[in-house]
Amino acid sequence: MIRLIWTASIHTRCFLRRYMPTNILLDAIRTRRGLKWGVPAMLLAVPYLLIASICVQFIEDGGPGWLHVAVLWAIWCALKMLLIGPISLVLLIRVRIREAVAARREPAGSAYTTDADAHRAPAVMA
Repeated sequence: MIRLIWTASIHTRCFLRRYMPTNILLDAIRTRRGLKWGVPAMLLAVPYLLIASICVQFIEDGGPGWLHVAVLWAIWCALKMLLIGPISLVLLIRVRIREAVAARREPAGSAYTTDADAHRAPAVMA
């Protein structure tokens, strides 16, 4: 039974990571090119909170109970969008530091060498 639950949760996670818009966006933001978009992505929390607010109003006015699930979904997505901003800033700072350290360690003349030059045997002086 536990194996069945474990397998179902793995398949659910894979489905959600692949097809849900917020997860696709978070995966894109976590790349090196996407780290700069973490803070603007925080603005996407506003529509999710608006959706949650509208659903709560419908529930209070006698709407169906399944809207509670929509409220939880919207709040969860809003929290994901709010958290990606600070996380992406920390990741971006870490990457920039690593790039600066790597650039400092690289010898000055190696920027102009190619892979073919690196594998060529040294010339013998006659």
